[in-house]
Amino acid sequence: MGGKLDFGLKDEPVDDHTQVVEPHGEIDVLTAPQLGRRLLGLVDEGKTRLVVDLSRVTFMDSTGIGVLLNALRRATGRDGSLVLVCPTERILRPFQVTGLVAHLRIARSRSEALRGLGAPA
Repeated sequence: MGGKLDFGLKDEPVDDHTQVVEPHGEIDVLTAPQLGRRLLGLVDEGKTRLVVDLSRVTFMDSTGIGVLLNALRRATGRDGSLVLVCPTERILRPFQVTGLVAHLRIARSRSEALRGLGAPA
């Protein structure tokens, strides 16, 4: 695990209530809090429809999964939603192994995720 040196985060607004967040690199115990702060902050700002694009994530541990679940709870608590973009089996696998695929909205592409939210792709 490389931690903070291998992690970055960018995001972009889609509309007044929708934001795409794209972490890249490793999401682990060192970097997950940064992602969590950003996701929760966006929800607090009124961005209640979140797309988290995991296309450029190279590694994610259980801390990262916990951060995503916490953001999902916050968003749904405000009548929002969260969709994960998992374009490959490698990225999707942790959610399959934990059984979370039954509880999360998962798309194969960013445009598919945005369509699922009713946002402009």
